[in-house]
Amino acid sequence: MVASFNNLKTLAIVAFALALCVQVTLGSITCENLNKDSCAFAISSTGKRCVLEKSLRRSGEQVYTCRTSEIEADNKLKNRIETDNCIQSCGVNRNTLGISSDSLLECHFTKKLCSPECYKHCPNIVDLYFNLAAGEGVYLPRLCEEQGGNGRRGMAEIRSSGIVAPAPEMGVKPANFMISPAMSPF
Repeated sequence: MVASFNNLKTLAIVAFALALCVQVTLGSITCENLNKDSCAFAISSTGKRCVLEKSLRRSGEQVYTCRTSEIEADNKLKNRIETDNCIQSCGVNRNTLGISSDSLLECHFTKKLCSPECYKHCPNIVDLYFNLAAGEGVYLPRLCEEQGGNGRRGMAEIRSSGIVAPAPEMGVKPANFMISPAMSPF
């Protein structure tokens, strides 16, 4: 009887400790509280993306800080720090400063982003680059389809094949050329 009470007591302590760990792990993410090694590709509990910024102190020392950006992630992706597996599979770097679409012009990066390991299993990174590509007038799924050929040529073709508003002297209203925004595959 005493042994089973001790086992029950031990089990209760372990359950409490486990619940406490889960609560700490699943706590709210605030970008400003993240360190350099977990900031890039993280999403705060409010759904805003975190960005890593670098500044110089008067002494010349480089200081890295994590800030909350104005860029919102998909609602399903709130409160998330990207996994090391996705960082590696998608070819991104935890030391990335800011958020930019420039890497979409690099064949090696786009090939990794479009790989099944990244595209099918890392919705946070795919959502980010889907929206960055859309901001450049590029539809990411189509860019990924083009990866079979020359990725750089594919990006150039996709960018040049977008709808371009006519010049004002043509008398056509640009509103006729508006399309609804594309949705991320996630």
